[in-house]
Amino acid sequence: MQENYLAKWLNNELSETELAEFKNSDEYTAYQKIVDASNALESPDFNADDALVALKNKRVLNDPKVVQLSPFKRFLRVAAAAAILLTGTYFYVNSLGEAISTDYAENKEIVLPDNSKVILNADSKVTYSEKKWDTNRNVKLEGEAFFKVAKGKRFTVATASGDVTVLGTQFNVENRKDFFEVTCYEGLVSVSFNGKETKLPAGNSFVAIKGEVISDQVQNTTTPSWINKESTFKSIPLKYVLDEFQRQHNIIVETKNIDTNLLYTGSFSNTDANLALKSISTPSRIKFKLEGNKVLFYAENSQ
Repeated sequence: MQENYLAKWLNNELSETELAEFKNSDEYTAYQKIVDASNALESPDFNADDALVALKNKRVLNDPKVVQLSPFKRFLRVAAAAAILLTGTYFYVNSLGEAISTDYAENKEIVLPDNSKVILNADSKVTYSEKKWDTNRNVKLEGEAFFKVAKGKRFTVATASGDVTVLGTQFNVENRKDFFEVTCYEGLVSVSFNGKETKLPAGNSFVAIKGEVISDQVQNTTTPSWINKESTFKSIPLKYVLDEFQRQHNIIVETKNIDTNLLYTGSFSNTDANLALKSISTPSRIKFKLEGNKVLFYAENSQ
């Protein structure tokens, strides 16, 4: 391709033969995209009449010099702006961490760079930096996850409610709206909540609802029940039980004339929706009506 083809193309001076040759060049596609982007730029609103009046009312000693940019110079400006934008985008994208999430009724296992494992419960998300992992074993969690941490440097799980810090152990963290629970299954974990640090040995749980620590519950299992497709609760308000049912079965939950603050103790299946509904309704002395992907929980004396 001749060097002056670009300038002639910008000024619409290419012959048909030259234009055909230029379009077959490797550079044509990139140039066309940049020109299209420049043509899409909009200038601010301009009122010619108002500008003319203002100009006549203003005394000037010398006529202003107006220098118009040639199409080629305009092209160079757009190209420079595009280069800056692409460079900025590259560095921004590469500064982001890895993000893995799950939908309703979905679990997912993630292996971290040090072979630590994370099992995500339904409707959850973890974010971490793979590039910085050797010096910074930090994970951001939204939702619930079970962690099997390889021994090594400090490992931190950051949530909106509080942070959990360990060196190497197995534990579960759940952070939902107004609900925060940490359970240690092996080793020792440190829970930071509302500026206070709590040491949690194996077999114990830290639970806070609406910002208030309700108890340190003792666990007799080696893994959280949801790993085995079952959700278990001990003296937890019914509202959070119904929320978890909705996440595990992807069924919209509605309630009528029931007190969702009543405490529930029990378990339900994460794979059998009908069995789960009975497991929730029977001990709570409420009724349910399942239609499609919606279920209504209502009091026994309600229609």
